[in-house]
Amino acid sequence: MRILVQKFGGTSVATHQARLSAVEHVEDALAKEYSVVVVVSAMGRRGEPYATDTLLGVVDDSGSVAKRDLDILMSCGEAISAVVFASLLRSRGHEVTVLNGMQAGIRTTAQYGEARILEINPARLLDELNAGKVVVVMGFQGGTQDGDITTLGRGGSDTTATALGVALNAEYVDIFTDVEGIMTADPRIVSDARRLHHVTYTEICNLAYQGAKVIHPRAVEIAMQKNIPIRVRSTTSKGEGTLVTHAVTAMEVNALHDQFVTGVTQTPNVTQINLELGAASHQNVFSAMAEHEISVDFISIAPDRVAYTVPNKDAGRAVEILEQMGHSPRLVSDCAKVAAVGAGIAGVPGIMAKIVDALSQEGIQILQSADSHTTIWCLVRQHDMEGAVRALHRVFNLAN
Repeated sequence: MRILVQKFGGTSVATHQARLSAVEHVEDALAKEYSVVVVVSAMGRRGEPYATDTLLGVVDDSGSVAKRDLDILMSCGEAISAVVFASLLRSRGHEVTVLNGMQAGIRTTAQYGEARILEINPARLLDELNAGKVVVVMGFQGGTQDGDITTLGRGGSDTTATALGVALNAEYVDIFTDVEGIMTADPRIVSDARRLHHVTYTEICNLAYQGAKVIHPRAVEIAMQKNIPIRVRSTTSKGEGTLVTHAVTAMEVNALHDQFVTGVTQTPNVTQINLELGAASHQNVFSAMAEHEISVDFISIAPDRVAYTVPNKDAGRAVEILEQMGHSPRLVSDCAKVAAVGAGIAGVPGIMAKIVDALSQEGIQILQSADSHTTIWCLVRQHDMEGAVRALHRVFNLAN
């Protein structure tokens, strides 16, 4: 069989018209003689009646609800979505089977709310596909060996789709969203941002980790294990979207893109913490942050000092912890991280110089910087974030 996995996110199944557009994509695939597995998210977003966040709002948030019970509740949104989507397919003459995560063979850890997939047994999926049926799978969920329902955390439906794609050796995994594909920058910030025709797994992971929200990086990492191509497409158009495939060399990237930087993204609302450590240990600082479940990022370490960022919402708590340890932290509040991402960055001289020059010309101060094999980060003040994104998009000619 030629198998295609199609995942439709919350906005793609939120209304009858959106679901009709999604069904047309399923029918297009069937016309091309694919066997189709559909993965659906809960319908809509926060505030809409069947969205996951809305369901969570029904229960007391005082901590009296067990995590195991919350997973049962959170799985309901996808159940509703799958049944509604399947009924629409049947009304158009298609044979359909609806499966929850466990029925689809997804076995997970018992880490409720953030479960990890241990294995997938695709036997029932293959039986249903061999019978000529479209299989609609509830995304975001699986089950333990004991039969308890679990949810997969943020981006869980993306993870379901790519994991099933790997288990079924799918020809493609299509991720349908409300945008045309992966863009060179956020089009709400950069008016001439353009759709990327092709990116590597590494590039999209870095774009996603640095703030792009089109696909969850964990889902990409799963597809990358078996080189299953991903296509990020729009539900409302027939466009090809963005193809995500295996890593390529810097030379090949340059030939494909004719540029070293693929995209620019941003992470707002962070606070920079600066510490003079003296004889204190860096390890103690980060151990204390971890113990109190404060996520740290953008770490710069010198022998006698350290700088790192935390989300704005955690800054006050981080200061209290550090002061109890005898430190006197210096804060720069309301910052943003801006990142230039591209598989062609590695080993190329002058990239950082162009970034510094572009931001300097806009009067934007770089508070901190770092780089990796495929990404260069700059910390700027929140009010400079959009200007910094536009400046980097322009200097690397990403509109062309």
